Amino acid sequence: MLSVIIIAKNEARHIVSCLDSVTWADEIIVLDSGSTDETVSLCKKYTPYVYETDWPGFGPQKQRALEKAQGEWILSIDADEIITHDLKKEIKQAIKSTRFAGYQVPRLSKFCGKEIQHSGWWPDYTIRLFRKNSANFSLVPVHEKVNVEGAVGKLKNPILHDTYETLDEAIYKMNRYSTLGAKMLCDAGIKSSLGKALIRACWTFIRTYLIKAGFLDGKYGLMLAILNAEGTFYKYIKLLEFQNEQ
Repeated sequence: MLSVIIIAKNEARHIVSCLDSVTWADEIIVLDSGSTDETVSLCKKYTPYVYETDWPGFGPQKQRALEKAQGEWILSIDADEIITHDLKKEIKQAIKSTRFAGYQVPRLSKFCGKEIQHSGWWPDYTIRLFRKNSANFSLVPVHEKVNVEGAVGKLKNPILHDTYETLDEAIYKMNRYSTLGAKMLCDAGIKSSLGKALIRACWTFIRTYLIKAGFLDGKYGLMLAILNAEGTFYKYIKLLEFQNEQ
């Protein structure tokens, strides 16, 4: 049995395409954290397992969804992601095997409508398919990971991810994630300074645009490198503010 788990908030633009792509699964679990659009009603057309909850952070929320799932195998996807037909066939074949406890899946993401083939965004392997009794999510507010006990394989076909449709959306998420990241660093006892923020931001730009070949993505690669650097700068500046408040 395969359970799909999804967390969502105000994802009415994406959720139908997402759910349409996983109707073949045995069970779909959706945890909504306070949507004010049609997300919940749309989800209820696809599955009876729609839960409205508070928001404890990405890691804890996905762990909640995992605990509600009944399947032996779990497929974790985001509300703005799509499982292709080829990936569906590959997943169905993979869960018949006893060789692996989990699988990394590549992700092909769009930035402002453009598929990004470099910049550290491709192939962007992450563990998304795993046995329920062999895995859990790291309980962190952002950039959560799946921890798997056992061997991990790789699938070939990608998840399609419509990351940021507009620059406004990209800037909004960058601001949100930089705050969450700063709080996580602060809780871990990590210190910051203006110099550290500048150095980290410059290194992020160099890594994204040069080392990860973002320049091959054209103007979108440059935009993404600048946005990544800006997000890193804000994260460490916000960390400095949190330090000063203590």
